[in-house]
Amino acid sequence: MSTTYPFTAVVGMEDMRLGLLLNAISPAIGGVLVRGDKGTAKTTTVRGLTALLPGVAVVPGCRFSCDPAAPDPQCPDGPHEGGTQEASDTRGAKMVELPVGASEDRLVGALDIERALSEGVKAFEPGLLAAAHRGVLYVDEVNLLGDHLVDALLDAAATGASYVEREGVSVRHASRFLLVGTMNPEEGELRPQLLDRFGLTVEVAASRDTDERVEVVRRRLAYDEDQAAFAAKWAAEESSLRERIAAARALLPSVRLGDGALRRIAAVCAGFEVDGMRADIVTARTATALAAWAGRSDVATEDVRQAALLALPHRRRRAPFDAPGLDEDKLDEILRQFEEDNPEPEPDPEPEGPDDGGPDEGGPKDDGPGGGAPQDGDGPDSPDLPTQRESGAGQQDAPQPPSQPQPQEPSGDHGPETDAGDDAGGPVAAAVAADEPFRTRRLDVPGLGEGADGRRSRARTAHGRTTGSRRPRGALSKLHLAATVQAAAPHQRVRGRSGPGLLVRRDDLREAVREGREGNLVLFVVDASGSMAARKRMSAVKGAVLSLLLDAYQRRDKIGMVTFRGSGAAVALPPTSSVEAGAARLEQLPTGGRTPLAAGLLTAHDVLRVERMRDPSRRPLLVVVTDGRATGGPEPVVRATRAARLLAAGGTTSVVVDCEAGPVRLGLAGQLAHELQGPAVTLDELRADSVSALVRTVQNSRKAA
Repeated sequence: MSTTYPFTAVVGMEDMRLGLLLNAISPAIGGVLVRGDKGTAKTTTVRGLTALLPGVAVVPGCRFSCDPAAPDPQCPDGPHEGGTQEASDTRGAKMVELPVGASEDRLVGALDIERALSEGVKAFEPGLLAAAHRGVLYVDEVNLLGDHLVDALLDAAATGASYVEREGVSVRHASRFLLVGTMNPEEGELRPQLLDRFGLTVEVAASRDTDERVEVVRRRLAYDEDQAAFAAKWAAEESSLRERIAAARALLPSVRLGDGALRRIAAVCAGFEVDGMRADIVTARTATALAAWAGRSDVATEDVRQAALLALPHRRRRAPFDAPGLDEDKLDEILRQFEEDNPEPEPDPEPEGPDDGGPDEGGPKDDGPGGGAPQDGDGPDSPDLPTQRESGAGQQDAPQPPSQPQPQEPSGDHGPETDAGDDAGGPVAAAVAADEPFRTRRLDVPGLGEGADGRRSRARTAHGRTTGSRRPRGALSKLHLAATVQAAAPHQRVRGRSGPGLLVRRDDLREAVREGREGNLVLFVVDASGSMAARKRMSAVKGAVLSLLLDAYQRRDKIGMVTFRGSGAAVALPPTSSVEAGAARLEQLPTGGRTPLAAGLLTAHDVLRVERMRDPSRRPLLVVVTDGRATGGPEPVVRATRAARLLAAGGTTSVVVDCEAGPVRLGLAGQLAHELQGPAVTLDELRADSVSALVRTVQNSRKAA
């Protein structure tokens, strides 16, 4: 792990290091998720882990790294003779990296369908899941991983095996690995299903201490100047660390997890209202590994506390858009309450004697919530067993990604230039809280796209229902069997077919054309002018936009936000996958001033033009949230109409959310929707339940007629 030492000046680095080491001691913990800003040595630290892992004995020539002592009976390269270590090779533990843009065949492996059909041979090319067996599978930017890869990864992580099914031809092989992922929360959060598969999670952030940052640069320059000398400098410490891991692995089976420790774990998990039982199991395994790392044979209270700080932040029940974290004060209170409710010392099932595991022998000694006396690195002051409080990770107020600058307020938006009954001048209204989010109706882009997999608009995708066939473009992955047989059948006599088999050539192969759903770029254009400044009205508007943001998160969209008020418009949030960032910008959104609707639409046009060049396959959906009044600048209505027609001419799909309220409605939002060539929906019609009620009303009316 020598390459990690230049980067120790990172808040939470010791927690990341500890999490990786605990998984090296007990792979059953289930891996580590590292969350943090870019440039905090996440990837460098993970890559240093493999040098500390023990070697792996494998069957010679087996592409699936079978253990000679217990080979996989269903190994595609088998069968192997088991129960012996004599005929075996030993290699170092592998770290296999899964690129975010990898194909499904690259991950799970590929079958040669042509040989399977024509020769009856299962020609299988192993994928990354096979290469990672008995090693480390590392995913950088794991939160950007496609749904199809996440599904395959979840299956393998849950079952310890990988299955490849292609038109009745199937291959299975063992795939047990240590899963390590890194992510930048600014780019969006991880799917809950995959998040729960990581045993531990840690937060890292760059240090703000000048001396530490200077030392980072000094060591980095030394590494670049002479890598061999730098590695030699840290070789002794790395060797010592490797030996300590080996000793902890040897001690692990004899570590006792007493009934008291189990009850503490259950009390903590129940107190934080975690979902399911995986949290209890992972916390128990982590606490046991912590005791082994400290060289003790019993799990102490401090082990339970430290394990909870690593295993529970991403599992506690939290509201949408909340970042993972754990309240340490609440954790201490739960442990203190447990000690008060259970004052009796833990009964020792072992008969008392000279080897009863007492304090002198390294056993735990209950001293309240703080646990036993620190021994061999146990305790908050030990550098080998850091606490989350010292490192700053896992807290509610943990370092968050630096927020993007708020849009500059245009000059002149507080002046006396107002319209009667419309945008009031004067001070800007303070930001108001949003109403509770609700389930929205689905807004989609018409037609058939070819964008990234998602859950919003119809698109040609690698997954979904089969709608046709075509000649393969490159390597064949999804065979259309009926179309292939139909293409090959007329040529059987010419090809000299004499038996029951079908003679298939490459030109006969047809791949399936499938239709599924894609993710879109949802760009919000939010009216923050004085006409929206009524507290109750703006709360409802923010609640509606927050609901649409939650819908975008569930449908795997990218989002962006443009706001307009006063004399201009600003990009409050450039297009990103982080819906959480959008929610934060919305919460801080002030209101007041005139309504420069044209400026908002033109700014949206510029954002979409740039995004089309960056990602032409991702189709945009423009959501304009306004009451339709245009009052800013000369000829505001004419300019807004021209801007709307410009967007419509570019083929942008638009939806106007009409925020007009009151008994008298001007219908200006409807006119804007007409110019944008899209629908207008009210805040009430945006609700999914209102759409269902409308459908039921129409159906009942038809039945009555």
